[in-house]
Amino acid sequence: MGTEAAAVKILVIEDSESVLSMIGMFFQKEGIEGTFVADGNDGYREAMSGRYDCLIIDWMLPGMDGVTICRKVREAGIEVPIIMLTAKTSEADQVTGLETGADDYVTKPFSPAALMARIRAVTRRYGIRTADSGEEGIIRTKHFRINEKTREAFLDGEPVPNLTPKEFDLLAQFARHPRQVFTREQLIESVWGYDFYGDDRTVDVHVKRLRGKTEKDGRQFFHTVWGVGYRFEEPEDGA
Repeated sequence: MGTEAAAVKILVIEDSESVLSMIGMFFQKEGIEGTFVADGNDGYREAMSGRYDCLIIDWMLPGMDGVTICRKVREAGIEVPIIMLTAKTSEADQVTGLETGADDYVTKPFSPAALMARIRAVTRRYGIRTADSGEEGIIRTKHFRINEKTREAFLDGEPVPNLTPKEFDLLAQFARHPRQVFTREQLIESVWGYDFYGDDRTVDVHVKRLRGKTEKDGRQFFHTVWGVGYRFEEPEDGA
């Protein structure tokens, strides 16, 4: 991950010594600062510190299982990318992990390169990159200011309240590409990722929620393009 990877701090909660050793050697090669915990309870306490840019959590752990850790982290409002490691291969199990709050999963056995690809993908979605505005992590439009590092969104200087992680990601995706028409499939791929389980109605629900949280006084930002998808376009009159 080059210079970007050197800044990434990753917590790995995994009880397999061989897996920890493999990941540890790969992190060292990539310049990633890794913290490794083998017990679920200890890992949960470390995850709650909020000091990490990414969490990698095994599904089956002594003390507290990975799904419970993931759920508790999300319930605490900690916005951090989470990758689940799992030996479970059924679609139902994978959906359970994603519904609990994980952003992605890697099925064992896996290669370091495959894990690295998932780390790059989830950290990129959480704003570890430079926005087109030239100011690191900031997206500016006429009405919106979006900070991808702190995951805060402001509308005309006022915080947009109660955005869920995916609502934030969707807003950022639209704001980065004003007036571009996205199909639902394109939005699913860019916001939810290639392993998303569900249908394109999920996009409709999230757009509806974004409209409810941002479109006041008759202003419209999210436009339906019938038969295609959606585009983000701010009113020209500044209303």
